[in-house]
Amino acid sequence: MRYFKKIAGERVYLSPINVEDVEKYTEWVNDLDITINLTLAPNIYSLEKEREALISLSKEGYNFAIVTLDKDELIGNCGLGNVNLIHRTAEAGIFIGNKDYWNKGYGTEAMKLLLDYGFNLLNLNNIMLRVLSFNKRAIKSYKKCGFKEIGRRREAVIIGNKKYDQIYMDILASEFKGKIPEKIEK
Repeated sequence: MRYFKKIAGERVYLSPINVEDVEKYTEWVNDLDITINLTLAPNIYSLEKEREALISLSKEGYNFAIVTLDKDELIGNCGLGNVNLIHRTAEAGIFIGNKDYWNKGYGTEAMKLLLDYGFNLLNLNNIMLRVLSFNKRAIKSYKKCGFKEIGRRREAVIIGNKKYDQIYMDILASEFKGKIPEKIEK
């Protein structure tokens, strides 16, 4: 089996990243429709550069592949970066690379699993993220997860001749109820 269920939801689970998926990730990170929302659009990723990134992501931090439960199909990834276990803070990141799974709630479910992991296993207190102001789909998803806007960096990203704000959002442990504690109480 290529994937391992670290934490599972109803339709997806989070698994350690499999470096053998390098071709799929390279396809995604070179797709403008996907990367425009991640500020990765100007970057060029060769197979070798993406392999190095995946090796790094798989060895450090708390990074996961997002995999469907029914087909064991890789659809994206997510993770917690800049984790500070003293102050109990982290920054979340996520993307769904497989466009067949866009606008169907898979990203929201994966983010909730990531939050459950962060708050209930890592014992974090505050998880934040950054999102571009034109990425309405992501903002809607983050709000469904419980994130609140905490600020903006105005006109922080320029694409063509248009300027966009970078929105900062966060969520506290006290604002999130996950499923992991329920596993203990059974």
